[in-house]
Amino acid sequence: MKILNRFLLKHFIRILSLCVAAFIGIYLLIDFFEKVENFIDYNATIGDYISYLFNSIPFIFVQILPLAILAAIVLTLGGLSRTNEVTAMRACGVSLWRIVQPLMSLALLLSFLLLLLNEFAIPWNTKQLNNLLEIKLKGKQQIQLTQNEIWYRSDNQIINIAVANPQQLKLQGVTIFTFNDQQKIQKRQDTTLINFKSGVWLAENIVERIFDSKSGDMIAVNKLKNVVLNLDRVPEDFSSRQNLNNELNFRQLSTMAKKLEEEGYDSTRQRVDMHNRIAVPFTCLIMGFLGIPFALQRGRNSNIALGIGLSLGIGVVYFIIQSLVTAFGYSNALPPLLAAWTANFIFFLLGIWLLLNVKE
Repeated sequence: MKILNRFLLKHFIRILSLCVAAFIGIYLLIDFFEKVENFIDYNATIGDYISYLFNSIPFIFVQILPLAILAAIVLTLGGLSRTNEVTAMRACGVSLWRIVQPLMSLALLLSFLLLLLNEFAIPWNTKQLNNLLEIKLKGKQQIQLTQNEIWYRSDNQIINIAVANPQQLKLQGVTIFTFNDQQKIQKRQDTTLINFKSGVWLAENIVERIFDSKSGDMIAVNKLKNVVLNLDRVPEDFSSRQNLNNELNFRQLSTMAKKLEEEGYDSTRQRVDMHNRIAVPFTCLIMGFLGIPFALQRGRNSNIALGIGLSLGIGVVYFIIQSLVTAFGYSNALPPLLAAWTANFIFFLLGIWLLLNVKE
């Protein structure tokens, strides 16, 4: 049986390597041509191009690996079926599960690999890419995530935001520190919630503390209503970096969610993203399982075009469903855990149904 394992894995790894290389190349080519104007307009150096390439490849690898596994499963089993090698194995008493077992074992190992990458590598790569594309090349003032909070400076103000929800046009837990020309604090404004309405940030309730510019002592406390705040940002500025949650791993998101809940803020988005860190890597296993019945149903009619087309088609459908249930999770229509795992569960059931219909 070790010979059979080596035979199957040899075919599978060779095809998987080709699929991964092809998908990364296509993804990187399209993504680069979308961003090349930024590199040219802002006079990027050779080091910037190398940094972009170095940090993009791990991120792209995580995105395309499930599709590559699906394509490799279809092409491997389809190719063996087309040459009657699967039929020969079955005639020798080798069960279908025994044939796919080494392939599924490798898919499981790759799922754990993605789990480790999502925890230790991808957040760092994402942060480096964001810093390169949004800050270094475009020259935007940096938005920092320090102690799980957003900090940035605008003229004579330093703004601290506990939670940014650009899709809902609101910011939670906002503190604005205003300084004079001598960098001494003049005013501090605190509000639990501000909304973006008619092109301005509006705080319904705000506590304003006034400080003496010479001694630094607080001299007045005012409670105001319906105050327009000048944050020098629009909601898109907080979403342009695809939410700072992408720069955090599972443990950091868990810590952030607990901290927000203790302070009375909504942590739904952090909870959904936290569970996604675990659910998304196991898409590799689901896609591998789903490819088995597709490959065996086609049999001798399997070909490369079918494998690639099938992978892309299923990948698009999976992405749509995953995005939909994630949006439901963000809006509290689904519990965070269910929102993260629903797409995998649906495709797992689809794979079981297709596998039951495969002819013996």
